[in-house]
Amino acid sequence: MTTTFVLVILIIFFALIFDYTNGFHDAANSIATVVSTRVLTPGKAVLLAAFFNFIAAFGFGTHVASTIGKGLIDIAQVNEWVILSAVLGAITWNIITWYLGLPTSSSHALVGGYAGAAVAKSGFGVLLWAQWPRGWPGTLSFIVISPILGLILGMTLMIAVSWIFRNSAPSRVDRLFRVLQLLSAALYSLSHGLNDAQKTMGIIFAALVTGGILGEKADIPIWVILSAHAAIALGTLSGGWRIVKTMGSKITKLRPVGGFCAETGGGISIIIASMFGIPVSTTHTITGAIVGVGSTTRLSAVRWGLARRIVWAWVLTIPMAALISSITYWVTLLFR
Repeated sequence: MTTTFVLVILIIFFALIFDYTNGFHDAANSIATVVSTRVLTPGKAVLLAAFFNFIAAFGFGTHVASTIGKGLIDIAQVNEWVILSAVLGAITWNIITWYLGLPTSSSHALVGGYAGAAVAKSGFGVLLWAQWPRGWPGTLSFIVISPILGLILGMTLMIAVSWIFRNSAPSRVDRLFRVLQLLSAALYSLSHGLNDAQKTMGIIFAALVTGGILGEKADIPIWVILSAHAAIALGTLSGGWRIVKTMGSKITKLRPVGGFCAETGGGISIIIASMFGIPVSTTHTITGAIVGVGSTTRLSAVRWGLARRIVWAWVLTIPMAALISSITYWVTLLFR
């Protein structure tokens, strides 16, 4: 068994571990609102989220996976050690932020780790600056665009719903949106699986190409697609309760109508980005949507101090994951 083949197997293993940590780290994004509004118990909520994370594997394309696999880094200039270091760095940052209860982006941890390890080996020329919206321009610009889009959609939906039901009894509205929030939670979980699982597919595809198992123009194998979605679904089943508390109640208090608007706004934003092949942060997007919903009541309804802390964690994610992965790559030089 060659060293290259062993490294590819290790990359696939750790990529799926990352996908699993992505699931439990980002489970809060899918279920925090539906749990905090008490529409579903935590157990039922994770089952719903995991199911829709998995079925996103069927019939929605692999545009994001293609961007990750061959749209960010020049595959010809990297090797299996680079990809392995990228995944290990992303896992490390995920665990650190999960422990601290910060809803940072697993997506940006992965792309930051990939960039850091690649630059450590080949310099900054390895980064691909393709035309927007693909590649680094789209990925970096959507750090800002995705939470703003989520905020705008969440706020717009909340204002529209408030106007439509302005003459309805609050108890009747609450009962209606307890049902509708099941649909919005499903939509958001579907969008989460659609965007986030594909990032792991892209990393595995890159490993298979650098290992000489697949050609660069090959399609992503079905076993890669199914295993990535299964891993993120299993991770979601594991919970991530530290971050659920932050997302569901610490940023702003939500009622079922607010949860519906936040999840719908966030889900639509992520699906749009996924169709363009842009690897966005589902965390950034849903947080923006929650802030947008909360601010329609009054600006003081949003705990801006906590929101600032979360934004700083977002800002640090790509450079910190890049730093950890570059150090990991340099350490791997000792074992060759």
